[in-house]
Amino acid sequence: MRLTVIGATGGIGKEVVRQALERGHEVTAAVRDPDGLPAGLRERAEVVRADVLDPDALAPLVKGRDAVISALGTRTRGPDTIQADGARSEVAAMTAAGVRRLLLVGAAGAVDDPADGPFTRYAVKPLLQRILRDNFLDLAEGEEIVRRSDLDWTIVRPPRLLDRPGKGAYRSAVGGLVRGGRSIARADVATALLDFVGNTGTHRKAVGIAD
Repeated sequence: MRLTVIGATGGIGKEVVRQALERGHEVTAAVRDPDGLPAGLRERAEVVRADVLDPDALAPLVKGRDAVISALGTRTRGPDTIQADGARSEVAAMTAAGVRRLLLVGAAGAVDDPADGPFTRYAVKPLLQRILRDNFLDLAEGEEIVRRSDLDWTIVRPPRLLDRPGKGAYRSAVGGLVRGGRSIARADVATALLDFVGNTGTHRKAVGIAD
């Protein structure tokens, strides 16, 4: 498959690029700073410096691709619009280019779900949603923009992200969150994103994943 990865220099994005190349996919990495990708990945992928928040700049990078994977995120707390602005750009660029398949990284902590246990529902998530209030508001707006589009989207919602080697396996829940799911390696989030690219059962659905 021909894939475009947005947010390719982040922890999940790098893993998406690496694993996609290992699976034999053709990868275009849309980045602000090519040096943010390891040299071994830059040599094997098509790396393009672009403002991914500009749909006119992004459209040529998604045209003719089988899917777009967005791992955009922010490393700061406080008001931000990168998720919403990124979603607007992705939807506009893909619509203009005639590309339908979009996979987007969300967050399990941002939503309440029947799969949450009492401690998670009444203690963990209220605290997390206070601490990350601005980030989660931006994420929710971005998700809503994607949901209102005509694209074949999938929103993938992991819990706490870990920097450790991936297991190459994960649990998933289409339309909800994974019961008892507390964490997952960034590498396994990438594995799930790539697994879901061709999975029509995840079209226009949010999917929870966890160890």
